[in-house]
Amino acid sequence: MQDVPIVIIGGGLSGLYAAFLLEQKGIAYRLLEARDTLGGRIAVAKSSGMIDAEPVVFDKKAADNDHSNKISDNAESNNVFDLGPSWFWPDYQPQLSSLIESLNLLCFAQVEEGDMMVERAADQPPVRMQGYKSAPPSMRLVGGMAALIEALYARLDARCIMTNQKVRQLTKSDGHIEVQSEDSSRYMTTLRAQHVLLALPPRLVEGRITFQPALPQNLSTQWRETATWMAPHAKYVAVYESPFWRDNGLSGAARSAIGPLTEIHDASTLEGNGALFGFFGAPAQVRESVSDDVLKEHCRAQLARLFGIQASTPIAEYLKDWAQDPLTAMPADISGDGQHAVAPPSKPKIGEWQDCLTGCGSEWSAQFSGYIAGAIDAATMAVQSLPVKVLRQ
Repeated sequence: MQDVPIVIIGGGLSGLYAAFLLEQKGIAYRLLEARDTLGGRIAVAKSSGMIDAEPVVFDKKAADNDHSNKISDNAESNNVFDLGPSWFWPDYQPQLSSLIESLNLLCFAQVEEGDMMVERAADQPPVRMQGYKSAPPSMRLVGGMAALIEALYARLDARCIMTNQKVRQLTKSDGHIEVQSEDSSRYMTTLRAQHVLLALPPRLVEGRITFQPALPQNLSTQWRETATWMAPHAKYVAVYESPFWRDNGLSGAARSAIGPLTEIHDASTLEGNGALFGFFGAPAQVRESVSDDVLKEHCRAQLARLFGIQASTPIAEYLKDWAQDPLTAMPADISGDGQHAVAPPSKPKIGEWQDCLTGCGSEWSAQFSGYIAGAIDAATMAVQSLPVKVLRQ
């Protein structure tokens, strides 16, 4: 059994940033991630010109093969498309913006120039109307949001990060916490920590991890009732040789009361392929009853209605249904309204778990719950609030 001051559960943005902050303070830790890959809800697709190409996520093992910079080719490629979060807003998310700048990541404004298309009813043709611009403007990263994950990982000690580790149980005893995790071969690993940072959505923590002794009932209920952002949603991305809709004075934005996509945006890269992406309006239960091929067929037909016949033949397309990802969604998320949750308490204030357990996933951010900026905010607050006895180890 290995002793370590802090164990971080979750290798998404909040977990990696917490690790980054701990390394800056010289505090030892171990990070456990259930997936084989890092990034959590940050996932991207890399266009290869194949209509049935598979999504790509940050592969820790592949990055570790390049010890000089730990960066995979995926983030360096321009033809990368976000399947999870896509935007950030520097004007009111200064902490995230400063981090992106310090990591030397390139960003560009979301394209919103031109008219938008609107579908109001199945028996009415789409109408063209004046588009609108976000204020403040939304920004995207070159290489997709995975570029942020890879840049952080490149600055961490890879020996402290373990993927393919599903944490099953936390046991509090004798002034420490035993963290039990299981890999895909069902091999159990136990770490002993003074403090645990929960870099997961609260609902996943409450539903997937057993606590011995149990968490305070009121806290457990609050975590269970906190909806996970993006868990009920699904995204579709269609990739083209170029953003041809701009030649017709269109922004690539659309709204539809017909679907299957209700909200559509330009997802083109800065100097590469054109792309459109949309959020599905159909509930998760309906999407699950239809094959991906059929869903993609309906999406292509809708894009053709809105942007012309050229939109019906993408060179690549991707579909990511977060509701079908067991490491993102719980059953309660499937029927959720998809709104950002109010942040619950991040730590127990009474009982055995007091002063040794802190939530630092994005949903624990009071200011930006569920957003990328929330992951940075929550991780910062969690590390700043660590007990003095842990900081001195």
